Amino acid sequence: MTKAVFFDRLGGPDVLRLDEVTLGEPGKGEVRIRVEAIGLNRAEANFRSGTYVYEPNLPGSGLGYEAAGIVESVGEGVEDFKPGDAVSAVPTFLMTDYSTYAESAILPVHALVRRPDGIDAATGAATWMAYTTAYGLLVEFGRINPGDAVLITAASSSVGLAAIQVARHLGAIPIAVTRTGAKKQRLLDAGAAHAIATEEQDIIKEVHGLTGGQGVKLAVDAIMGPGVNTLVQAVAPDGTLLLYGWLDPTPAPMPIAPDFLGRNIRTYAFTELTLDSDRLHRAKHFINAGLSTGSLSPIIDRTFTLTDVIPAHHHLESNTQFGKILITVDH
Repeated sequence: MTKAVFFDRLGGPDVLRLDEVTLGEPGKGEVRIRVEAIGLNRAEANFRSGTYVYEPNLPGSGLGYEAAGIVESVGEGVEDFKPGDAVSAVPTFLMTDYSTYAESAILPVHALVRRPDGIDAATGAATWMAYTTAYGLLVEFGRINPGDAVLITAASSSVGLAAIQVARHLGAIPIAVTRTGAKKQRLLDAGAAHAIATEEQDIIKEVHGLTGGQGVKLAVDAIMGPGVNTLVQAVAPDGTLLLYGWLDPTPAPMPIAPDFLGRNIRTYAFTELTLDSDRLHRAKHFINAGLSTGSLSPIIDRTFTLTDVIPAHHHLESNTQFGKILITVDH
């Protein structure tokens, strides 16, 4: 028997419940891991509330994209992992098929990556959603170079902080965007070259001042909504605006012609990387190399236990966190 988190109806954090289930053995191409730590993501809150890109299987839906733990057993055809291996889960599956909020979990082998020596479970659980997203945005699609200015909205989120580190790792100049000045110094301490508070500063004026009037080479935006019209004006004429989230559900208008002529504007879906084996292979090596050298190091906001999954989701939705929220699992 193992304890796992489920929900039977859509709603807020209080719909989550912890129950005991019989897990069984992994099937062909699957691995069972003893979970040590779980990374929480906004995607799971949206999945639980019915506002995600696909719907849960109700009743009795599990949830969770990220985890780190120890391999307990492997299914038929699995050759790259063996019992005792320390691994992390990369979000390469649907939560309608697999889930990680549990003491033990069965996952597809393609979702696992070996943890480098010296990387603990908390770090392993806090890494892969944020850094894979940031890698895809900045490297595979943003194609930034040393010296390029990169504008990062929602910069205090786990993805935002990962993007700051990836930009610094590549020699680029990360400009962090936050709503108020409360988190500006923490963003600078986290590696941002500059920080802009949109409720207190004119983002276009600030960006143009920092870039000699040129604008940024790349802007990555997790918010969308009407702010896209303003954000695109901070992008250089030959630059790119990548939209990857929708924290503001208000429809985002197409920028008017003078604002987007000569600029590349596109959306980015996480699956563009995770479902492409070549891109995912490159991402795994890039991120593990950064973890091993210390140039990539996730910032942990707060840690909960599995029995406190409801308070953990309340905190996830509070928008007060700075970095990654984790759940640890005692055995």
